[in-house]
Amino acid sequence: MSAWRSFFVYCREVTYGAGNAVFFLGDVLKFILTGKIRWWEVLTQIYQQGVGSVLIIALTSLATGAVLALQGYVMLNRFGAKEYVAQLVALSLVRELSPVFGSFIFSGKAGARLTAELGTMNVNEQIVATRTLGIDPIEFLVVPRMLACFMVLPILIVFSETVGIIGGYFIGVLDAHIPSSFYINQTLKCISFVDFFSGFIKTLFFGFLIGWICCYQGFFTRGGSIGVGNYTTKAVALSYILVVISNTVLTKIILTFWG
Repeated sequence: MSAWRSFFVYCREVTYGAGNAVFFLGDVLKFILTGKIRWWEVLTQIYQQGVGSVLIIALTSLATGAVLALQGYVMLNRFGAKEYVAQLVALSLVRELSPVFGSFIFSGKAGARLTAELGTMNVNEQIVATRTLGIDPIEFLVVPRMLACFMVLPILIVFSETVGIIGGYFIGVLDAHIPSSFYINQTLKCISFVDFFSGFIKTLFFGFLIGWICCYQGFFTRGGSIGVGNYTTKAVALSYILVVISNTVLTKIILTFWG
């Protein structure tokens, strides 16, 4: 009986949390749709989130593109098809790897920062203080951060795809001895609008999802400094899980309609 009771308590807490998250999102959308957006704060968050994530995304993308080219060259060379390394690297990065891996890195870097910032404000009662000043904390603190996530992640992912393709290019040219002009030509020929569009749509959704989860967890952080750490870890873990699940669903929908 105790196991069933614990299960039902857990289900109740999950349902309660999901409902709160939906109402929280409704409050955020209310301010966005009514035009109550502090654009200077949004630009500040775009700068902080974007600049803070550029270097780690660049390094990861460069290494990912290089590893894809190395593995692709070894496998395709067995069948005498090493000239298809460029297509393998470009399509893998644009359709799947850059949007998903880039979102993981972004949630671990910028998303964790958002949760920790809002969580620290909450446990130090700074959020309550904004209410006493007649300022809605969701409008002042949450809306700029969520909009910045939605706007900056697609830019970072396009940058990630470009850097990853460059990493694959160096391996393809220097290690696989594919002519430079041929590699570039094959890369440009293989990427169609649908390939880019499918990855870009995923990125927009991932940015929205990460901003929502991390801001919600930070805004309702409890338990002092230990709670900040726990809620930050929870926000990043949930972001990872929901990005993977939503990527599966979005990939199926995109392939069904556009192939």
